[in-house]
Amino acid sequence: MDKEQEQKGDDTSSSSVLVELPLGEATAAEGFDLEKAVCSHGLFMMAPNKWDPISRSFSRPLRLIDHHSSSSLVAMVQISQPSSSTLHLRVSGTSSLSPEHRRSLLNQVTRMLRLSEDEENRMREFRRIVKTLHGKEEEEATEGLRSFSGRVFRSPTLFEDMVKCILLCNCQFSRTLSMAKALCELQFEIQNQIFGEADDFMPKTPGRKELKRKFRMSKVSMRLDSKFAEAKADSELDVQHSLQIDESHACKTMGSFPSPEELANLDESFLAKRCNLGYRASRILKLSQGIVQGDIQLMLLEEDCKETSLSNYNKLAEQLHQIDGFGPFTCANVLMCMGFYHVIPVDSETIRHLKQGRAVALLRAKVWEIK
Repeated sequence: MDKEQEQKGDDTSSSSVLVELPLGEATAAEGFDLEKAVCSHGLFMMAPNKWDPISRSFSRPLRLIDHHSSSSLVAMVQISQPSSSTLHLRVSGTSSLSPEHRRSLLNQVTRMLRLSEDEENRMREFRRIVKTLHGKEEEEATEGLRSFSGRVFRSPTLFEDMVKCILLCNCQFSRTLSMAKALCELQFEIQNQIFGEADDFMPKTPGRKELKRKFRMSKVSMRLDSKFAEAKADSELDVQHSLQIDESHACKTMGSFPSPEELANLDESFLAKRCNLGYRASRILKLSQGIVQGDIQLMLLEEDCKETSLSNYNKLAEQLHQIDGFGPFTCANVLMCMGFYHVIPVDSETIRHLKQGRAVALLRAKVWEIK
């Protein structure tokens, strides 16, 4: 049973709520390690995620939704592991959480770290397979499980996973990181209406106004660059102290990951230029619009993840292939985030890690490209 403790400061911004999340018996017995659970996939390096190796804590903004009141709270959440059987979730910038907000928090943390009962069953099966493959080489099997227990980090929502898998395609990882950061900065701008008028970034349909729209969009981009130059400089000078989060500073520099609703009505050219997305802007917009319009049902896709059979994998892969821009590599990445490991997506970064970790000198692999 999770517990909640309130810590108040002089004002709301310095208040926080501490939620204790007990790990299941099986998870604790496995020797759950927060660092290994988080740093198990490159997604943990993508904004707005932040791992602090000094305090061994993970932090990021989360959008906590209260369906009863139709309200949402974007709050900075820090996750730490004070003991082998407990996680601490510190929610900054608020003095209390509604039951719905707390449920939203726990659901997202559970998804990111794969703490559900279904995921625990998969972890046990993975460990059984590893031990079987190594046979009598128990020491080698133990060493392998010590480095990777089968728990693959993912985002708090399937939508974020899908967008980030699009960002992984056809570019260096450094650009992927840059695009993810730009999307989170854009979310902050949208949330705080830094654009001024909504018309500055909404699409325009009349053709005769196209040149005027492009000129206005250029001015908006220049204005946004100047507004965020100071915040970015502050970010570079900031030093995060162990087990402390400067909530006000974090909110100055970056928002949460944008929602489908926040992206669906943006102008494609503006989005591409603002976040350096290139052709990916069109695919991210179509994905967002499909979700908002109800053509893409994320909840149904997640429901289908409960059974990880090959037939279910093929069914989901076929559905994902219908989404614009979801080729074999993107689909395999998304399906892995959804708990399917029938096809492992491999790119040049994966090859590099395999060569370093296992000294595979002549490793060859097929790198899929988006068609």
